Amino acid sequence: MLSGFLFALAAGLMWGLVFVTPLLLPEYPAAMLVAGRYLAFGLLAVPLALIDRRELRRLTRADWRDAVRLSAIGNFLYYLALAAAIQRAGGPLPTMIIGTLPVVIAVCSNRRNAARDGHYRWRDLAPALLLIAAGIGCVNQVEQASLAPQAMGRYLQGAALAIVALACWTWYPIRNADWLRTHTDRSPRAWATAQGLVTLPMAALAFALLAVADGVGLPLLPSGFDFPAGPRVWPYVGLMAAVGLFASWLGTLCWNEASQRLPTALVGQLIVFETLAALSYSQMHRGAWPPALGVAGVLLLVGGVCWALRLKPVAPGSGANPGAGPGTASARIAE
Repeated sequence: MLSGFLFALAAGLMWGLVFVTPLLLPEYPAAMLVAGRYLAFGLLAVPLALIDRRELRRLTRADWRDAVRLSAIGNFLYYLALAAAIQRAGGPLPTMIIGTLPVVIAVCSNRRNAARDGHYRWRDLAPALLLIAAGIGCVNQVEQASLAPQAMGRYLQGAALAIVALACWTWYPIRNADWLRTHTDRSPRAWATAQGLVTLPMAALAFALLAVADGVGLPLLPSGFDFPAGPRVWPYVGLMAAVGLFASWLGTLCWNEASQRLPTALVGQLIVFETLAALSYSQMHRGAWPPALGVAGVLLLVGGVCWALRLKPVAPGSGANPGAGPGTASARIAE
């Protein structure tokens, strides 16, 4: 439980980088950020694949198809929607919507995975979810109050894109955990590397499509954009390399390690660390301390996570239903 918690914390700290990157590179459209990030991820995965070549040879065609699906939805589509949402609506609104992930994933996985992981009784889980929801509400109340006036149409576009990102990132950890929990003899590091390898041709294809669009004048890039590296070459290359290494490969590795150690309903709540990291990095970018309500929100979020960590799931096959009340002590087991 402790090691799974620490791995999830590390993943959240690294994943928070993806929220501040569009703010650091406002001149770059979302498509360029996605293509650059996953080109870096794919290139980094190539030498890592040499280290894990024995494990990678064990993957079947079905495993590689799963890796492609996970990368296409949980990497490409998710970050395309998120980066576009941040550039249209600013950082606070997408962070608010993505911040509901702990609640959404817990609700989606608690009954779905009860036969495999056991389940948390809703009456036991509810206080943790309420604390997390209250904390997110406080933090985002502060964030919304600081929003600059924007055109309503563009703001609503950002909200819609953030909801698409939420759907992608709800699906990804649940399905990724399905694979990891049914392949406990496989290396989480090799699985992260496999997902990186399949992003390489996807990123190359994305750059090819952008090049064609730029050549024929399709409006996929801003007018006068200096393709392929844009107006600030080295900041773009450096940030893409950093995000590709830390947020994509190392963050995925840490999350895979956590997913093998913790029930899906619990590990889903620990995505709250990504929200906390994103808000912290945004405050650093602004150069301002959060107000008291923001600090209170952080404390509520941490309190909700700590509450969830002390819970133990009801054993699979114990006869209790996910909505049932407390049972005997023997019906509750640690993962």
